[in-house]
Amino acid sequence: MLRLFIEAGKLKRLPRMGWLLRGVPNPESVADHSFRVAFITLFLAEDLRSRGIDVNVEKALKIALLHDLGESKITDLPLDAQRYVDKRKAEKKAVMELLLEVGEKSLEYFKLFEEYEEESSLEGRLVKFADKLEMTLQAYEYEVAGFGNLDEFWSALEYLKKSEFHKYFQELIEEVEKLRKN
Repeated sequence: MLRLFIEAGKLKRLPRMGWLLRGVPNPESVADHSFRVAFITLFLAEDLRSRGIDVNVEKALKIALLHDLGESKITDLPLDAQRYVDKRKAEKKAVMELLLEVGEKSLEYFKLFEEYEEESSLEGRLVKFADKLEMTLQAYEYEVAGFGNLDEFWSALEYLKKSEFHKYFQELIEEVEKLRKN
């Protein structure tokens, strides 16, 4: 497990490349992003449960914590680079390799990672929703700090609006959208 913990620690030093390429000189790290995704996931999952939706909060949090683990091996590939590299395949291979370190839980954790990638479970889709929401919030924060040319990150709003969770979090999505207009 120690090797896995050390590998995961690399995410603290790995900048989110999309921001860097858009002129943000000291962007958030992948670990910074992953923390807020997990934080958002916790609150959204609890909110859904309070509405009677059968969401497994623990499972959602596990997925949120695992969703970017592969980047410790393949780095954070920006969209431009993804035109030349199959990021999903590379990340899947990296996560599989990393999780071999944890023995009997390896398969369980790998399946959770796949649920995020494939959006094949309620919890996987919720984490994807939280991931996109986090990205729009980060874009807002960088724009407030004076950075421009971030329109591509705001396109995540379209994903949020089309999501099955839109009906539960419509007000939240509208508030995020208003942030940019102000």
